[in-house]
Amino acid sequence: MSRRLLIITGLSGSGKSTAARVLEDQGFFVVDNLPFVMLPDFMRRVQDGLNPQTDVAVVIDVRNRGFLADYRVTLKQLQTTGCELEILFFEASDAILQRRYSETRRAHPLAAEETVLAGIERERQQLHSLRDEATRIIDSSNLNSRQLREHLLNYLGEEKGSLLIVNLESFGYRYGLPPAADLVFDVRFLPNPHYIDELRPLTGLETKLREYVLMQPSCLDFRKHLDRMLTFLLPHYREEGKSYLTIAIGCTGGRHRSVSIVEDLAGSFPDSQVSLRVNHRDVTKG
Repeated sequence: MSRRLLIITGLSGSGKSTAARVLEDQGFFVVDNLPFVMLPDFMRRVQDGLNPQTDVAVVIDVRNRGFLADYRVTLKQLQTTGCELEILFFEASDAILQRRYSETRRAHPLAAEETVLAGIERERQQLHSLRDEATRIIDSSNLNSRQLREHLLNYLGEEKGSLLIVNLESFGYRYGLPPAADLVFDVRFLPNPHYIDELRPLTGLETKLREYVLMQPSCLDFRKHLDRMLTFLLPHYREEGKSYLTIAIGCTGGRHRSVSIVEDLAGSFPDSQVSLRVNHRDVTKG
């Protein structure tokens, strides 16, 4: 299977930076403003340096002085690298681009001594021939950042675009809250195995301890409520463009109850369209 190479180009202020962040979130190796003439050699070198399943995206625009002079030669050279080449050309109306530059107070790269509109017009003229080479033209005039992200994910493909990375983390309140947690559930209301001599040395990674925690009536009810809540929340997080979600479950020491529930939740997660990662932060402490 050939490696996918997306060249992100187009008008300044049209959404290329947003596109680069979306692609990075989707697992692409992203390079910004690489000299275009170096791209064929770069792609040959990454064949050995990157996982074969890692795709590449390169942002190239008029900041890369002179790249338009020989870009057709470079595109032909890229075809010899064995990559699957696609060119995404981003644009927007003059009025929208002017407004975006006014809001951000940034200088247009081609308007150092002229108006922003003059720079936009010059850039549009310079990129006209490259626009004709594009695999896909994306007009961001009527798209906010979230809508642009959805548009790009739809282009990448439903399977890849729908991926949500969920981090399941157990922790002990004794050692503080996980700083990156999006959702935190306190399970200290459950019976504590710490007070049972034969269970105290064990952790939630061991079957005997885990069965004790999970078979408590209060835990059975909690798991049903938790599954219903996650079934409701996760699709909405995806719709809002969230790529990573950390669900933290805490007990007193982070060794018994929280670990048991995270292990159980990981084994029967109520959503198949996620990539699960499990971390037991405090299981080896105390």
